[in-house]
Amino acid sequence: MIPPKILCFKRQSATPIPELEQVLMGFHLIHAAGEWESANQASLESVDCVLFTGSMPSPDAVDALGALHAIDPRMPVIFLAPEMRARDAVRLIRAGAHHCLEYRDAHPALHDALANAVEVRRQALRARARAAASSEPWRELLVGESRAMEVVVEAIRLIGPRRCTVLITGETGTGKEMVARALHMASPRAHQPMVSINCSALPENLLEAELFGHVKGAFTGAIGSRIGRFEQANRGTLFLDEIGDMPVELQAKLLRVLQDREIQRLGSSDNIRVDVRVLAATNVNLAERVRQGRFREDLYYRLNVVPIDVPPLRRRESDVPLLTEHFVHKICQLEGISLKRVMPEALLALRGCPWPGNVRQLENAVEMAVAMSGDRETLYAGDFGLAKLPSLELVQTRVHADPMEAPDWTDFATAVSHFEHNMLQRALSKTGGNRTAAAELLGMKRTTLIMKLRTFEGSGALRAS
Repeated sequence: MIPPKILCFKRQSATPIPELEQVLMGFHLIHAAGEWESANQASLESVDCVLFTGSMPSPDAVDALGALHAIDPRMPVIFLAPEMRARDAVRLIRAGAHHCLEYRDAHPALHDALANAVEVRRQALRARARAAASSEPWRELLVGESRAMEVVVEAIRLIGPRRCTVLITGETGTGKEMVARALHMASPRAHQPMVSINCSALPENLLEAELFGHVKGAFTGAIGSRIGRFEQANRGTLFLDEIGDMPVELQAKLLRVLQDREIQRLGSSDNIRVDVRVLAATNVNLAERVRQGRFREDLYYRLNVVPIDVPPLRRRESDVPLLTEHFVHKICQLEGISLKRVMPEALLALRGCPWPGNVRQLENAVEMAVAMSGDRETLYAGDFGLAKLPSLELVQTRVHADPMEAPDWTDFATAVSHFEHNMLQRALSKTGGNRTAAAELLGMKRTTLIMKLRTFEGSGALRAS
């Protein structure tokens, strides 16, 4: 395995870091002569991370950070200083630093921070390379590398080339239409049309005409013949969105078409053969609707040959940064403006949101952020409409929504204690154990934070950092 490359700049006046070489064992160090030189060298070397060590504050630190991100916005940068003051740590993190640490915490924390930065970096590069050189162009439609999305991707890879009918389920805004388009692109029918229709958007009489077509005089206003969506999709794919809202009377006709592969235009008795692959999608529980008598059982089994469940965004939290950057790039390109960069604390806040509207809601939030940022090149948490609470900007704590997934809390005080415990852990992790910086991020006094730490240390809930 190729050792990670770390571009390291040590200030000449830096206090020696005890056992630094041992901490950095397993990494390939590339030494730079100065902060601006490190930015230039990063453009030449294929590095995984940049490490600045030395006295803080350095007047050029933020400028060097900006220069590095001008070359590569995704380059993770870590600062290690003997006395990392809270305001300096906050300033650097807001400017885009991946992590800020003190010397006394260097041994375990620095190695973990570097390993995490390298993994984030390599994951982004793998995604970029896969999208650029993929023999599966449909994969670009499905942004994300979480385990939940990989299950969907593998299902598409297996059944895309087949002829079978697929039922795509998932909450509103999860991207069911993107899955349908990926299935079409992964099939031998990719060069043929994919035709879509929303079954809840039209009344029954118009929906039937849209699906099967009509002849002249079939109904009032039918002044000419018209082919329907099935004929338009002949030799291609027909996507029936919101199939759960299709009227029961029309469900019987759709079932017959799926069985016989023949249609009749309204007002005609002629049978027309069609070669169509049908993909259907719904955000409701069709099995429950069958029990309620609102959906035909035989049609349900005819559609549900191969089911694909699209996961909600809360089950693929790790995909939020990739999706955010994807939408930023897409929207900036559509608007004809220069690419904007999302601040790390904004990405952290976005990951902590529940997103009931799923991917569609996230895309709308990104569009709002791009609009609200004006000519600014960076996007902050406030641009996305997120709450501007100090504890939410840099330290996000997710509260269990399901009591069955939470610890066995016995009373309100225990629940509050558990919440505070998580907040402190995340703040200390983000600031590399710097208690002053953690207190500032949480919007509390340093003495208050220390008192809470001692309380948890005394109970064994939190080990001192």
